[in-house]
Amino acid sequence: MNHGGNTQAQAKNIWSGIVETAIKVITKPAEFFRTMPKTGGFGDPLVFMIVLGVAAGLVQAILGLFHLGMKVSAVMALASIILTPIMTAIFGFVGAAILFVIWKLMGSQESYETAYRCAAYGSAIVPITALLGIIPYVGSIIGLAWWTFLLVTASVETHRLKAQAAWLVFGVIAALLALMSIGGQIKARRMARSMEEWSRQYGGASGSEMTPEEAGRAAAAFMKGLQEQMEREEAKARAAQQKE
Repeated sequence: MNHGGNTQAQAKNIWSGIVETAIKVITKPAEFFRTMPKTGGFGDPLVFMIVLGVAAGLVQAILGLFHLGMKVSAVMALASIILTPIMTAIFGFVGAAILFVIWKLMGSQESYETAYRCAAYGSAIVPITALLGIIPYVGSIIGLAWWTFLLVTASVETHRLKAQAAWLVFGVIAALLALMSIGGQIKARRMARSMEEWSRQYGGASGSEMTPEEAGRAAAAFMKGLQEQMEREEAKARAAQQKE
């Protein structure tokens, strides 16, 4: 009996099925969500989401190593490959629960399993949105807009809800997330500039050439500068609130 050959054939069939499903979600979302089985267990959609999470982790790692988007070290790249699918699987259940509540409030009669399957198969775009991350600010907005379109499509085709209501609800959510994403990216870039400035000031000598005292003074100076930056940001925020 050729168990090895059977295992390879099964793995190939699973991979082919995942690729075909992802392509259909991306190219024909309305048809996919209209014909998607609403039940059948959590196994298949969970595997699908994990595989797409691995692909997204690989994309982020490669881009980071080539200094496209957020710069990362080899260790951080490996961590991204390992952690991204894990976090994708965990937050997939949480995200599905949130979507389930939203759809219920909108009048859907479908189960949590159906909401989970919609969320899981919607992750087909995750590797592409990870690639879009190399475009500052705009990339995340495009990804949110695409995800919103898929949620609206699932609302109409799977949950039988009105398109206008779905666009209103998920459009507002997407707009809020976009503002949060842009704010987070601005703060991250400011932090990166602060670290680069600290590196230029105190990184002239390699770590092996710095004495412990010099390293301590450099770290203290960096933390002081970081604290001052945070205090300036808080002062600006308080000033803006007072004006309002």
